[in-house]
Amino acid sequence: MLLDFFPSRTMMLAIARMFAVRIVVILLMLVLVLQMLNLLSESGHILAAKGNGQLELLRFVSLRAPQLLSRFLPYSVLLATIFTLATLNQNSEVIAMKAAGMSAHQILAPLFLVAMITSVVTFAFNERVTVRATATLKAWQDVDYGPVPPDSDVKSNVWMQDGTNILFARTVTGRGDETVMRDVSWYRRNASGMVSEIVHGTVARYAHPGWRLEHPTSFDVQSLRTTPLGDARVFATGVEPAQVIVRKTNAEAESLWRLTDSIRAIRAAGYRTGELDGRWWHKLSGPLSALLMPLLGAVAGFGLARSGKLFVRAVIGMALGFAYFVVDNAALAMGNFGAYTPFLAAWSPFLLFLLIGEAVLIRTEE
Repeated sequence: MLLDFFPSRTMMLAIARMFAVRIVVILLMLVLVLQMLNLLSESGHILAAKGNGQLELLRFVSLRAPQLLSRFLPYSVLLATIFTLATLNQNSEVIAMKAAGMSAHQILAPLFLVAMITSVVTFAFNERVTVRATATLKAWQDVDYGPVPPDSDVKSNVWMQDGTNILFARTVTGRGDETVMRDVSWYRRNASGMVSEIVHGTVARYAHPGWRLEHPTSFDVQSLRTTPLGDARVFATGVEPAQVIVRKTNAEAESLWRLTDSIRAIRAAGYRTGELDGRWWHKLSGPLSALLMPLLGAVAGFGLARSGKLFVRAVIGMALGFAYFVVDNAALAMGNFGAYTPFLAAWSPFLLFLLIGEAVLIRTEE
């Protein structure tokens, strides 16, 4: 039966509890140290903005913490695996379990169970918390930690091509026909590519086609004269709302379902989506890296502790785990360049190190 794969209930709960506590402790230590270093490096920029103070520093900490928790949770699972198995091995508990007839995979079963729960929690946390914190922090940083419009889908400093002309918006909110731009500038360029006129408006809304600027003013570069244009006028007829999505889609700041909509819109506009496709698949494979860590760190738990090679095996386990993250990032980069397909870029490191971990475990113990 499937339950026969796990050790006794008492033993399973004891090992799982030990493993889970170590994950939480290591994660909190990593996040605390990294949060302090990050706050020290950014506090000067935050306080430089007019009106910012202690509340803004606390806001930065609250927005940065979910990113650190999500990013370093797999590392915490790896280190917790090594510490847990090394402790069990050093106290001869692994030997006792093997003497009772348990295989290496049965000893690791409680760790796999906790790691599976961790992967599910990580995915849900990323979708509900991390993406929102990332989007808010990115928008805040784009305006140099100044005031940001109260919108969950705000994009900052967006440049768009209007034929030979250029449209710039300080902030953009909404999507599709509901897109609203604020602090907008339209740069008219002459045949030689030089800017001849700058039209500025407080707000721009999509006008099918073009963008209707409210309270526009025209600045003539040659005469250095500023002229109010009166009522709202339409400019940038070559710019569509899809260009905003193309220019400013951040996979790390969008949930899986939101990113799916963005990819569809970009494809409909005739642009490539290979990089975003890889990120889409990685939103599924990334959280599963926690499930892989007990297998990669298992080499630290087997073998005789008195042989003097426990430290060496722990180093090998850490090397395997960190090698996975290096290969994972390299595969995503190769996918961005088009050398790998998006699916292969996201899943090949996981499948490769799954086979490597099994091979190392079987070779050293089974």
